[in-house]
Amino acid sequence: MKLFRFGENGAEKAGMMAPDGSLRDASAHVADISVAALGALAALDPLSLPLVPEGARLGACLAGAPNFYCIGLNYSKHAAEFDAPAPEAPILFSKATSSFAGPQDDLHLPPEAKKTDWEVELGVVIGREAYRVSEAEALGFVAGYCLVNDISERAFQLEGGGQWIRGKSLPGFGPIGPYFVTADEVPDPQDLDIWLKVNGEIMQQSHTSDMIFSVAEIVADMSKYMRLQVGDIITTGTPGGVGMGQKPQRFLQNGDVMTLGIAGLGEQRTRVMHG
Repeated sequence: MKLFRFGENGAEKAGMMAPDGSLRDASAHVADISVAALGALAALDPLSLPLVPEGARLGACLAGAPNFYCIGLNYSKHAAEFDAPAPEAPILFSKATSSFAGPQDDLHLPPEAKKTDWEVELGVVIGREAYRVSEAEALGFVAGYCLVNDISERAFQLEGGGQWIRGKSLPGFGPIGPYFVTADEVPDPQDLDIWLKVNGEIMQQSHTSDMIFSVAEIVADMSKYMRLQVGDIITTGTPGGVGMGQKPQRFLQNGDVMTLGIAGLGEQRTRVMHG
């Protein structure tokens, strides 16, 4: 299933894509899009549901995620653009869940944000509590996947001390969606094309096979150190081509438009508004 949320910010309703590609309103059957609602949604005939109004805003594709985890330096070419060795274990940090945004929402930056960067990533949604699971069984704990832009303010992240979460958690810094795509539609998460453009110029173009640690390895590793909860989102690292890795470095400016996508998971479009 391809599931989504639509409507005004804070008042989103549940939706699902029909086999003909049309967007359908499932809000009469489930309160919102969550892992807990997957059984009820799977029982529906999408073509019997009313159409979503044309032009409706799409919200963040999942409601009520307990945690928003991130993996750093997880693509070989991304590590190489910073002359960094491949990590010995997944580098783990977090974003605030209050950073969630819709896939076409404008990004409003505060005046202090001067080095805002893009990071297209594959997001993983946990479907069952996972603690000390093996790599072989890890994908069985994944409910599905989504497109993520791990937007980062590099000055807040890397300058002036503190933890990375400072530069990762501003409002709008976590667009997710447009779709929460259930795991049955993604037979191999390590076989997906992934890309990002700024103002139509390709900045990132890669494949999830370039990940240093696979989705299964990430879930198994994290579950050694914490109990992953139902609905947690893990965004799994970005390919080479981020702004900080450009020579000279390039960061987002007022009016810039990011477009990004992952095969089978949809696309995002984010316009940058400064100040």
